[in-house]
Amino acid sequence: MAGARQETGAEPATADREIVISRVIDAPRELVFEAFTEVRHLSRWWGPDGFTTTTRSFEFREGGEWDFVLHGPDGTDYSEWIRWLRIAPPERIALLHGESRDDPNAFESVLTFAPDGAATRIVMRTVFPSKELRDQAVEKYHAIEGGRQTLSNLAAYVTEIVRKEAEG
Repeated sequence: MAGARQETGAEPATADREIVISRVIDAPRELVFEAFTEVRHLSRWWGPDGFTTTTRSFEFREGGEWDFVLHGPDGTDYSEWIRWLRIAPPERIALLHGESRDDPNAFESVLTFAPDGAATRIVMRTVFPSKELRDQAVEKYHAIEGGRQTLSNLAAYVTEIVRKEAEG
């Protein structure tokens, strides 16, 4: 039976290792995608509520890296690192995310940007190396809620850009 279920695609083989978060953002797809491509945008919205971001280096291209620090609301600093694996503007970004370049627990995320009327549906699918790492991310680091807050911050940021452009 498991083979039949796999063939229908009802449940991907990575289901126990992944987190999927989506949101519809009231802004054009090109703008939502652009918010990921320029550090001047990312530094304004990246991270869960109350976090700020300091970028050490940033190169948005396939194979390029973003080295940054997330500053928690309690004053804790979290070293972070992303390598951009695949970029297909304005539809898709695949990345590897860890604490550093040599992090054995780094995880892959694929973000898709799809038109939804005049809005954009963004889906963030993250696959961890193991079920245990996924569970730790959810339980210890509140990855699902943090991911929702991050996409909410993105939505607020790009919606404000659209509002300002409409006023201008």
